[in-house]
Amino acid sequence: MLRIHFTAADLMRVRIRTEPDPLWEVLLSLHMLQTRQGAVEFDGWRRQVRRQLRPSVSLLTALARPSGYSPDFLTPDCDSADIEHGLDLMLATPPHELRTDILKLAAQSPVPQWTSSLADGDLGVLKDIVAAIRVYHSIALRPYWASIRTHIRADRDRRADLATDRGFETVLGTLHPGMRWRPPVLEVDYPVDQDLDLKGRGLVLVPSFFCWQKPIKTADPARTPVLVYPVDRTLDWMTTGGGDHSVASPRPESLTALMGRTRATVLKAIADTPLLNTSTLAKTTGISLSGASQHVTVLRDAGLVVTHRHNGAAVHKLSSRGAVLLGAARKVWTGECP
Repeated sequence: MLRIHFTAADLMRVRIRTEPDPLWEVLLSLHMLQTRQGAVEFDGWRRQVRRQLRPSVSLLTALARPSGYSPDFLTPDCDSADIEHGLDLMLATPPHELRTDILKLAAQSPVPQWTSSLADGDLGVLKDIVAAIRVYHSIALRPYWASIRTHIRADRDRRADLATDRGFETVLGTLHPGMRWRPPVLEVDYPVDQDLDLKGRGLVLVPSFFCWQKPIKTADPARTPVLVYPVDRTLDWMTTGGGDHSVASPRPESLTALMGRTRATVLKAIADTPLLNTSTLAKTTGISLSGASQHVTVLRDAGLVVTHRHNGAAVHKLSSRGAVLLGAARKVWTGECP
């Protein structure tokens, strides 16, 4: 559990980024590239990117591992949406910060020999990493940047409207199913137990396209407090919003394998009856209470449903991602898709 402690001044200094952060998207997309998570949304992208990767990506995957710690210097404090500005800041990382980051990474698992030179402040190694990021970004992100930007801006606009109507405390309380606002603390489901005292510095909320399921932050508490959280994505994101590649729609067998008949029925029931609690869901679908709870957990972890408290009970509703997937699945079931 991550507990972020706010003061009244911190609430006045909450900001939501308007544009995607290029280096956070580089880092988190590298995580996704090395896993099978989000198969329906990301398998097409993974296939495209893996066909074009250069050997230099090994420098990046050695640092940006899919689980555990990734060095903070890969995501420097940067308010600009220009990747070159972020890379300039990366090149200016003080040697003591590089050493601290590499030692943290090495404490987690073995690291390549060249990282010792990086820990010693070898600018040549850092320049190689920056060059590898440029190449990776050109292959994995730039062709889809217009679509990524559209998703980020849509999420930011929704949050901004909510902040205007009901205040930032409501934004914090509805940001993600794994987050709970218990004034003056924001509780975040997190792999390690931590407390972050903002102490009047405020919090920068960074909506991210490649952030998967759970919010993430930098490890160093002395840095500008940043919380990166996932946005909803449409299934056709690779072919909309300016993407340069044409990719086939999700395969019917992938949708069927993902949901199964019972889980699809649960998803449809939630879609048909918003704010459905688990007990009523079990009765509606004719399954046990524990079975309904298990299916909801899987659907929530996949980002297809959202659960929150309403009148003292946990209730479920369809997410925008779930609505897209359900529409595609209905076409499969009715024979509209080959």
